[in-house]
Order: sequence, then C-alpha cells, then structure tokens
Amino acid sequence: MYKKSLFILIFLFSQVVLYAQNIIPFPTSIQLSSTNVSIDAIQSIRFSDEVLRSNAEIFSQYLQNINGKILLAKPASNGTIILQLDKQAKQEAYTLTPLANNNIEIKGSESGIFYGLMTLLQWMTDPNSKTINASIQDQPSFLWRGMHLDVCRHFFPIAFVKKYIDILALHKMNTFHWHLTDDQGWRIEIKKYPLLTSIGSKRKETMMDKHFNPYIGDQIPVEGFYTQTEIKEVIDYASARHITVVPEIEMPGHSVAALTAYPQFACKDSIVDVMTTWGVSSNVFCTKDATIHFLEDILDEVISLFPSKYIHIGGDEVPKENWKSCAACQKNIKENHLKNEHELQSYFIKKIDAYISSKGRNTIGWDEILEGGLAPNATVMSWRGEEGGIAAAKQNHGVVMTPGSYCYFDHYQGKKATEPLAIGGFTTVEKVYGYQPIPALLPKQNRKYILGAQGNVWTEYIPTSDHVEYMAVPRLCALAEVLWTGDKRKDYGNFAKRLITHFSFLEKNKINYAKNIFDVEIKSNISASGLQLNMHNALPNYTIKYTMDTTLLEADWKSADSTPISIRQSANMKAALFNDKGEKMGAVVSQSYVVNLATGKKVNNKPAASSYYNHGGNTTLVDGIIGTLPWTGSEWLGWSGKNVETILDLGTKTTVHSVSMHYLSDEASWIYLPQQIELWVSIDGKQYIQKGKITEKDILQLEKGSSPVFQFEPLSTRFIKLVSTCIPKIPAGKPGATEDAWLFMSELVVE
Repeated sequence: MYKKSLFILIFLFSQVVLYAQNIIPFPTSIQLSSTNVSIDAIQSIRFSDEVLRSNAEIFSQYLQNINGKILLAKPASNGTIILQLDKQAKQEAYTLTPLANNNIEIKGSESGIFYGLMTLLQWMTDPNSKTINASIQDQPSFLWRGMHLDVCRHFFPIAFVKKYIDILALHKMNTFHWHLTDDQGWRIEIKKYPLLTSIGSKRKETMMDKHFNPYIGDQIPVEGFYTQTEIKEVIDYASARHITVVPEIEMPGHSVAALTAYPQFACKDSIVDVMTTWGVSSNVFCTKDATIHFLEDILDEVISLFPSKYIHIGGDEVPKENWKSCAACQKNIKENHLKNEHELQSYFIKKIDAYISSKGRNTIGWDEILEGGLAPNATVMSWRGEEGGIAAAKQNHGVVMTPGSYCYFDHYQGKKATEPLAIGGFTTVEKVYGYQPIPALLPKQNRKYILGAQGNVWTEYIPTSDHVEYMAVPRLCALAEVLWTGDKRKDYGNFAKRLITHFSFLEKNKINYAKNIFDVEIKSNISASGLQLNMHNALPNYTIKYTMDTTLLEADWKSADSTPISIRQSANMKAALFNDKGEKMGAVVSQSYVVNLATGKKVNNKPAASSYYNHGGNTTLVDGIIGTLPWTGSEWLGWSGKNVETILDLGTKTTVHSVSMHYLSDEASWIYLPQQIELWVSIDGKQYIQKGKITEKDILQLEKGSSPVFQFEPLSTRFIKLVSTCIPKIPAGKPGATEDAWLFMSELVVE
C-alpha cells in the first residue's frame, strides 16, 4: 500500500512538472491542485488595486506579442486572471491558485504579483500545456538578482536596452547594472560638462579582433550616448517591470574618455584620445580636490536621474604609476598621513562615498575598493573570485557576488571552433547553474550580508545586440534560477530538460540564444593505463556519438557509453549529440590530441592553479591538448603573481631528449611569458640535477605561439621538474601596470 501511494505521489508531481516544464526560474513550491483551469478558456484580467494596472498591462502585452491573444480588461465571472494585492505579503512573494470557473488568482505584493504573472506567462505559452493544474507559493532566495550591460565598448540603442530589460523581467531578475562610462566611451549626458558627450562619446575606430601588437584598427568611427530624457525613459520602463537600474560611473580608473574631454583632471594635463583598444590605461583621474568637485558635479546629475539606492563608482583596475609621479597626489599622501598609493585610492573612494552618502544613497564598487580600507557605507561587488566578498561581509558590508569564473558571460561557452570570438575564459551553462552565491568559507553570522549575485556582459568583443543576447542567454536563465529558486533548485539535468522546452519561449519573444547545452564535453582523466577520455552531456534521452576516423560519415560513428576511451597515439576526435530520431543536436566538437611521453602521466603543480583558471586541474598539462589562440580557460591553467614548480612523474625510468612547455602571452589580459624557466631531472624524485635554463632574453625572442624547448643528449630519468618564474609586476605603460602578472601554461610535451 505504501509503495502504491508513493507511486501515485511521484506520478502526480511528475504531471505538475510536465505541465510546468518550461518555467524558469522554477517555483520554490508547486503542488498539484484538484482544480484544472483550461488555458484556452482564459479571456480576461482584472485587478483589486489601481497600482496593479501596470502589471496587468505589461503581462497582456507580453502575451499578445507571443501568441496574439488579447485579454479583455472588463470584469468577467469565468476565464479571468484575478490579481489580488496583499499588503501583508513579503516583498516579491506571490501565490498562484487555480479557481473554479477557469479563474486564476495571483495574490501577493505588487512586485510579487508581477513575478506570478511571469510564471503564468511561461505556462500559458508552452505549446505542451493545456491546463493550469497546480498551486504555487513562490518567493526569491536573494534580494539582488542582477544583470550588467557594458554600453561603452560598443554602444546599443534605447530599443535594445529596453529589450534587455524585458529579458531580465521575463526571468524575474530585478537589477539592471548599466555600465555607462569607460576608457572607450562616455555614454550619459551631463549637462554641466557637455564635452563628455561631444568629445568623450566618440572614438575614431576600434581595434580589429585581438590585433594589439601590431595594432590593426577597423577605421570605423564609433559614437553614441543617451540623453537625460532617454535615461529617464529607460528607468521608467524598468521600474514598471520591477527592475532597479543601477548606473555605473567609473572612477578613478577607466576614465580616458572623460580625460579626453577634460584633461585638466588628469595627473598630466596632456591630450589623450578615447581608447580604441581594450585593457587598462595608466591615464586615471588625479586625486586633487578639483577632480573630486568635478565628479561630485557629475554625480549630482546622475543621482537626480536615477532613483536607485546604489550608485556604482567602479573603482577597479587603477594603475598607480601616474600618482607616484604626481605632485598633487603625493601631497595628498603626505598631508593625509597615507602609507602608499593603495591608501590614496581608498582616500579617493572615501571622499566620493561620503558625498554619495550625503545625498542619501549608497556607494557600490568592484572589490578593489577594499584596498587601503573600505569606505564606511560601501557595498562590494566581488568579481575577482570570492575573496573580496568574504572580506567585505566579514566587515559587515553588503556584497553582490559576481566572480568571473561563474558570472562573466563574455567568456566562451563552447569550443572556439564553433563560437564567435570572445575575451577568453570558459563558462558553461552547467557551471553557472552549479554556482553557490554564499561562499562556503564565510561564517554563518556574516552570510546575511550576501545580497545576491549578478551576471556581467562586457562588450569588448560583442559588437551587436544579437550577439549580446547570444552571450547572455541561456546563462542568464541558469543564474536566474540560482538566485530565485536557490537551494531548492533541481539538478542540472532537470534544468537542462526544462531549458530545451524554454527555448521555444525565447524564440516566441525573438530572443537570440546559444545552444551549447547540446555540446559534448570531452573530459580527460589519468589512470594506471594513461590518458582516458570520457564524453559527457547531462541531457537525458540523447546519444553521444564519436569517431577518430575523420573519413567516416556521421551515420557510422560509434555510440559512446560509460567506458573510458584510452588514448595511446595522436588522434583527431569528433563527437556530437544525437536525438532519438538520429538528428544531430548542436555543433560537432573536434579535438586534436598530441600524444607524447608526458601524456596521461601524473603531474603536480606547486602552488595549485588559481580557481579562476583551473578548469581541468593538473591533467590539463598532460591531456594531449595544446592550448591555442584565441585562448579559453578550458585549455590553460593560470597563476597570478606566482612562481610555479611543475613535477612530472613518468612512472618508470624513461629515455628522453626534449622537454617543452606551452605558455601564453596576452598582455591585454595581464598574461605574460615567464621571466625564467629551469629544467631539472631526477631518478628518485628527491635528488634533482639541473639540465637547462632559459632566461627572459631568450623567452622574449620566441615567436608568438611557440613554446620554450629544452633539447639535450638522450638521458634516462623518471621525474622532470620545470620551475617557471613569473615576472614580478606588470611593467609601466602596459595594461594593469604595477599589478601582479598572470602566468598561463597549457601542455607539457616530453620526447
């Protein structure tokens, strides 16, 4: 009897999930109802309070845009969506209940009712759904559910900004972080300083692809800014959809566009051009009082436009070299008893924070604002991992988590061969879905300071609105469920299944999206028999097929199972996902393997690679895959400001005559070749003999993409040790000057 009852409960819940299978983010509580409402019978909408009119009108417009259905506004006794304001309900909470006579009641706070309507919209427009057959009690897990958009590197018209806000609204996101100023363009009208837009919003061209050195420009002028009237229009549009717009005005770094217009506020009163390349410039705001007053004037107009509680002031990536040689900045250090330029940055931020606080607002900035001491009322946006967020929360400051390895949607999301050019990194939908915004290392008493999280879309390599959508969606969908459903969310396989159905909803809303969830991921691991490959895709009811014979047709490819595939010689693998009809889903993943004596052997690095760039672990260095350009985080291990000792165990004494390591050079991303490389060998792993050293002079002469190679007379050894010395700091005049340099390694090859 117990088993029968359990079966019935599982079956009934599966029916709820079946008919709600495209709802993203998934409700926190959903229960099968004894009342079924026919979707076709729904014909009107009414509300209990005038404040709900906007909710009803926006929902009706969304519904009409999707399937042409027009809801009547006049009261009806049946087939009606009833919006019932509950002033006692928690903010953003709602209940959705099917009633008799094909009526549906959505009850809650004003914003909660809007979110209930977004749930209903997805349910009603699912072609597989015929009825509303469940009751829902729902509320978000986090207060800050955000998405960011950089409009400085590439400018996007108001119509797209509104569409972007619609995408957020459809997924119950409540914060739009609008990045309005940067080195490559100033995008907001400031009436007191008209040169900011007449000069600072224009650049003569844009660098093509990643042609930093030698530089190649596209010779296409870029310009554009938003008038204050347009800004208000966007704010009102977002507010009606219960989205807060948080403006970002960058300071003291990322300020070249402003200094092009008003060079007197730099340390050096010299003419500079709005940047046409990406990266970090040493031209930053001077810390003198005149600059502070200039920025206060700007903030006056920004605050008068934006009603948001938070004003974002950037604060990230501030090279200190100009401050070190600036008389005004050094005077500030001396007169204010500051230790160094890091404390000078804190002095600058605290001045701005005090001014913003005097206007009744709160400062928010990237985690660099922690350096030198955190301003009293500042909230931290933690992007360089979790460390900044943990530090700020321990100081009882609000935190928005946005670590690059999970929340930067300008990263690659699939294999480079099938993806548009991106800035780097590797962040899949599955990885985003597995994110936990509250760091495990944060003490329980400080966890209340984690406000939520946010996805960021930096547009250096994203020139069109269609491309923005492709990079943001569906990773945005995954993050929305992380933040709304929280720990009650299902496993990734469940989400991915709903996401496939949700794709039709995106298409009906004319939203472009990436289909990388259909990509096969080839994972490497080391066993006693060497390198083994496992092919992975979390989607149920699909088959992975592969071949290492590139002449075979797809129909003749092998079906993969759980049995690992051993790689014993160099090979080219192709793999793809197929549905039950034998149709290929997504792209064909191709991967070349260069098998050598190191492939599949045990390797260890001291220290361990940064969590940002450690996708495959140590195996990345011996998986037979040589990292390529443009780079992705999936092919490289990265260390920031660290010397690295790499020890390879060949397993037994082996005759070798050549050792090479593949390093990456990408100065725009703060990634540099090592300063020195030493090669050591050992029979027992204890006593090492040095066999070679390559110094900086020889390393810098290497052609781009080449690897330092040690060649010597054949010798018998078991252990090989490479010591890679990172450059101390990024040189002056380079992006990120004075900051720690990154050291990236890909494949160790032994012959």
